[in-house]
Amino acid sequence: MATARKPQPPRKPIKVGDDHTFRWVVIALVAILAIGTGIGVWATTRGDGSTDPTVSAPPTAGADWAAQAAAIPGIVDDRSKNFTANHVTGPVAYANTPPIGGDHNPVWQNCMGDVYDGRIANENAVHSLEHGAVWITYEPGLAADQREVLASKVRGVPYTMMSRYPDQGSKISLQAWSWQLKVDDADDPRIDGFIRTLRINASQEPGAACSGGVTKVL
Repeated sequence: MATARKPQPPRKPIKVGDDHTFRWVVIALVAILAIGTGIGVWATTRGDGSTDPTVSAPPTAGADWAAQAAAIPGIVDDRSKNFTANHVTGPVAYANTPPIGGDHNPVWQNCMGDVYDGRIANENAVHSLEHGAVWITYEPGLAADQREVLASKVRGVPYTMMSRYPDQGSKISLQAWSWQLKVDDADDPRIDGFIRTLRINASQEPGAACSGGVTKVL
């Protein structure tokens, strides 16, 4: 005859507040969440804390952006000049006015929709163009309502900036790396076409930041 198994006393319910295993599970979950958040931040930002343009400000023109830009009436396409892009600390004599490429200051001009009330240094601005910015410039005598139309195309738009520029040969000029368009009316539809096709697309350093630059006005 088999020996009867001694009945086991009922197990006491685990008290969550006193259970070490539960605490370690919570700690592990928090750690996993922190790692996931860090990966998400890394994926959308650069090491300097600036937003990755491929995430925050994607180009609005497709793969044929260069053909679209070249089709804009009056646009200057100087890609064949193969501008150098060395970092220098002194002034640079540029071939174009305003400049559209060449050696430049090691620090770029902040170009996250910045509307500057004055002139900015060519050497900083050209560095911004290298990063993919569109730089809108205007003659000092441009009417206030015209300036406001231009500013409305820049404010809040990453990889754009606007500043005054005397003696540029037209009331308004638009610059991207190797590209330029001069117009005399802020309502000219070619302005929007220039921005749409060349903002970010003309970058010589895809993924380079437009934030974290200097904001100095001359």
